[in-house]
Amino acid sequence: MCKTKMAVDAAQPISTPARRSTTPKITSTQQAQSSTSKSGPSNSSNRVSYTSNSGSGSGSEYHLDTSVATTSVSSQASLTSFRASLPDNPQVYDFSDIRAATNNFLAKRYSSTSSSQSWRCTLHGKDVIIFQRRIYQKSMEKAELRAKLSVICRSHYKSIIKLLGASISGDHIYLVYDFVLGSNLSLCLRNPRNPSYTVLSTWMSRIQIATDVAHGLDYIHNTTGLEIDPVHKYVKSSGIIVTEPSFNAKICHFGAAELCSGSESKAVTNGGEIYEDASAVSTPGRKGSGTKTREFEGVRGYISPEYQLTGVATQKSDVYAFGVVLLELFSGEEPVRFKYDKATGNYSKISLIDTARVVVECGGDREEDGGVGVERQLRNWVDRRLSDSFPVEVAQKVIRLALDCLHVEPDDRPDMRRVAGKISKLYLESKFWSDRVKMPTEITVSLAPR
Repeated sequence: MCKTKMAVDAAQPISTPARRSTTPKITSTQQAQSSTSKSGPSNSSNRVSYTSNSGSGSGSEYHLDTSVATTSVSSQASLTSFRASLPDNPQVYDFSDIRAATNNFLAKRYSSTSSSQSWRCTLHGKDVIIFQRRIYQKSMEKAELRAKLSVICRSHYKSIIKLLGASISGDHIYLVYDFVLGSNLSLCLRNPRNPSYTVLSTWMSRIQIATDVAHGLDYIHNTTGLEIDPVHKYVKSSGIIVTEPSFNAKICHFGAAELCSGSESKAVTNGGEIYEDASAVSTPGRKGSGTKTREFEGVRGYISPEYQLTGVATQKSDVYAFGVVLLELFSGEEPVRFKYDKATGNYSKISLIDTARVVVECGGDREEDGGVGVERQLRNWVDRRLSDSFPVEVAQKVIRLALDCLHVEPDDRPDMRRVAGKISKLYLESKFWSDRVKMPTEITVSLAPR
């Protein structure tokens, strides 16, 4: 009896592979590949065939690509390299290791100020820099130091130099940081050997550094996840490293405030002058005079008024110091300098904050009363090594933002999150200006006679 095609298909359904047992079967092609692999390498793809046999004799053949195993191995390799790139756990170094690395502290000092000394050396096979600082508390055991380090070293950011560990000896702590190739911002702006030259000769290089520092401080204040409100406390141009060759900025001394300060932070003030070290001034008040000599650590020009009065560093005091760094970055001048007056024979104190306020508050853009407009004042104030090539409107906004950070009242200052957002916006405006005024590079000039 004749059957239609549909009837034949209904009478002999094709078995589904999921309902049949599958057995691996090596085909003749694979046997040839196997024999070839014994004699030599083969470039053919690795496949395993699975044949599903049904009761009627029909079968289905599938191919499994063994390159998945290769992908798994490469994934494990990439995971291993990722783990190797992660920073090591913070270490509490033995003081003997610190002495051996610094040649018993006789090695050449990398830098030296009245508040800290540092040495570049090799410690446990790593290129590091060791800072020596005083501890303003009676004692700190290794367990307490280890607990503090485990909390502080959880934070890692591209604009912050990594803290690798620390060691304690007597009333000093030795902080071990990863060494970063570059120079500090203060030397980049004011090189004593060649004052007329700076590597930061463009506006974009300086706004890039301002952006890196702003986001680094924003991370310290708002993103570290520490239980306390973290404070950097040592914001200054000499504590910012300009890396080579990208000219990005990295912040030094992260975690030093929490590790060095005890229940009472100290620094020195004497007659309104600030010194870097508590031992720099030790003149006590005379009996019955009612005066006191408070000790705290800070740098002249970067200390906020409330920090100078109370000796307690806060996040708003970091904002104040960043405002000073911002003015210093775009003017190229020191926060406080002294000028000799030939008429009186005395030195007059010039504050960078006061000169910036004069630029912003001098009035309109027109010349009035024999003075100069804002734009000319601004061009005279901005670092002349920029060759007068910068966006004037963005420069005004930068100075106004810096002055907002320098309010006398801490509550009137913005927090670093808001400052970082504004700096990022100014960076984008500067980038747009730079792309617009950039010299064309696709123009060819021919000097041949026609």
